[in-house]
Amino acid sequence: MNIKNFSLKPLKNPKFIFTSLATYEQSGVKKSWEIVKAHDSVAVLLYHEDKNSFVLVKQFRAATYASGHNSGISLELCAGIVDKNLTLQEIVKEEIEEECGYSVPVSAIEKIASFYTSVGFAGSKQVLYYATVNNSMKVSDGGGVDDEFIETVYIDVNEAKKVIYDDDIIKTPGLMFAFCWWYEKFSSKLAL
Repeated sequence: MNIKNFSLKPLKNPKFIFTSLATYEQSGVKKSWEIVKAHDSVAVLLYHEDKNSFVLVKQFRAATYASGHNSGISLELCAGIVDKNLTLQEIVKEEIEEECGYSVPVSAIEKIASFYTSVGFAGSKQVLYYATVNNSMKVSDGGGVDDEFIETVYIDVNEAKKVIYDDDIIKTPGLMFAFCWWYEKFSSKLAL
């Protein structure tokens, strides 16, 4: 990945996030806190049954690059923001096809849990799902839409636990939670 001319500037007319100063009173004490209002999101752990692997995505994340990571490349679940008039499962289906190239029926997308991310400054809700894919469901190369540069990657289930503890890999708590959930539920799929 070739990153050039990286700089930071204040936002003007933002489309996806909005900064605010929250003021409130808590137990008689006046307080203020800087917050970011962002879209809620969905994410999905994809298990590829023919490859006995998780289907994940890699992409450049400017925020991690700006925070000092040498590449800014993150390993993530397939995910997307909730910004359409669709059910959450329909958004997940759309993201799976756009980012990873698999067509998954909405009825095969199972909810795992929901949680809030970046609670210290953003507090956006993410709903986590699970789906199984196989070779017959492949309909495109994936890679995202418009000017997204998303790489689909496969991590063998017997190797994925190493990702959780590898500090050199940029990853989200949602990815680590999804792996732990899968290991608890499907440990019989691991090679012993």
